[in-house]
Order: sequence, then structure tokens, then C-alpha cells
Amino acid sequence: MTAVQLNAMNTELWQSIGAIADSEPLMKRLTRYAKKLVKEREADPTLMSKEEFFHMIDEAKKGPSKRFANVEELDKYIRSL
Repeated sequence: MTAVQLNAMNTELWQSIGAIADSEPLMKRLTRYAKKLVKEREADPTLMSKEEFFHMIDEAKKGPSKRFANVEELDKYIRSL
């Protein structure tokens, strides 16, 4: 997602919050839903930011690597793990 798209979504979110800010029941529902989203993100280790993803790639490049001449060798290695 580009910075422009993210900024547009952020603006839309704040406009929507502003539209319901005077309603206590709606703000309570919104707060509960936001907390639920946070828990889901924390519970799912596959969710990460772009920066986290590329950091993991960079760290993996620093470690040892293996090369395989063909798919059969790769398959044999994976099955041995």
C-alpha cells in the first residue's frame, strides 16, 4: 500500500470516527472492535509490516545458505528435517 493510499484511509477513518464521536454506544462498539483487531494481529504471527518483512529477509541473508542442483536434492533435504 502506498503512502498516499494509507493517508487517504487514515483520513477516511478519522472522518468516520468524527461522525460517530457524539454517540457513546457507537464509540463503545468501535473501541471493542478496535481492541478485537489488535488481538487478532497479535495472535497471528504471519501479520507483519513491510519493514518487519524486509528486516527478516535481510537477517536471513546473513545466515548460512544451501544450494541444490535439482528438485530431488531439495526434496530429500526437506524430508530429512
